[in-house]
Amino acid sequence: MIRPILAFAALALALALPAAAQDRANRLFGAKTTPSAQPPAAIGSYARGCAAGLVQLPETGPTWQAMRLSRNRNWGHPVMIEFLQDLSREATRHGWAGLYIGDISQPRGGPMTSGHSSHQIGLDADIWMLPPRRHDLSRRQREEISSVSVRTADQRGLTANWTPAHHAILRAAAMDPRVDRIFVTPPAKIEMCRTATRRDRAWLQKIRPIYGHDTHFHVRLRCPPGSPLCQTQTPTVDELSKGGDGCDETLMWWVTEYLEPREAPAEPAPPARGPRDYTMDDLPPQCRDVLASR
Repeated sequence: MIRPILAFAALALALALPAAAQDRANRLFGAKTTPSAQPPAAIGSYARGCAAGLVQLPETGPTWQAMRLSRNRNWGHPVMIEFLQDLSREATRHGWAGLYIGDISQPRGGPMTSGHSSHQIGLDADIWMLPPRRHDLSRRQREEISSVSVRTADQRGLTANWTPAHHAILRAAAMDPRVDRIFVTPPAKIEMCRTATRRDRAWLQKIRPIYGHDTHFHVRLRCPPGSPLCQTQTPTVDELSKGGDGCDETLMWWVTEYLEPREAPAEPAPPARGPRDYTMDDLPPQCRDVLASR
């Protein structure tokens, strides 16, 4: 009963806004509480698109729980839902009880009213760094519990929260052919480069360092079959340093020069236009059909 009320309130708010704000795609997609009645398809790019026929990750399974249910973002392409269930079972082989799954996508994908720039086509998912100990958390507990950070306060190292199991689970995810790349905090990539064996390194190329990913890791899948309008991210892992592992000297830039103080520009740059500014005209035209579908 709560979700229909929230959906009605969101729609009423959108209608009450000025015309320019009404047309913002994130409000239109954010007001949808159910998926489109269409065959599954990822449409557009990870940060400028939408998704048809998404399916919902069950709130609780034998080896996973979907977190922050109030956001209604546990929707993904069927390939993503299958991947998450597979990886949660794999996690039990490394001492975890499974996985806590964060945001995937909205019911019809598209730009979000808060948070992510990507997660728009049902092929991105956040997985908590917190090892689950139980899978019977209530809805309220899933709102109150937090993940853990594996990065030190100075952003240059890892805390004791990082374990060999994190390495093993990330390795398993990266070796899955459905995966295009995985975003992690830079110190984690550095540590995995340090501890991986010489003969087992090709998967490291899929591990991409970027800050903001210390309490979760972000898995991005390749465009799946049956989604001709899905735009593969470039450069792909196959094109980057063929045979390389991404562990060269440029990796250290993330914990050296990147963290150095920067001088403020003489004239601040105008604010960049982002996904929360998009109108429907900014998205693939097929997204209008996704939005209009019953």
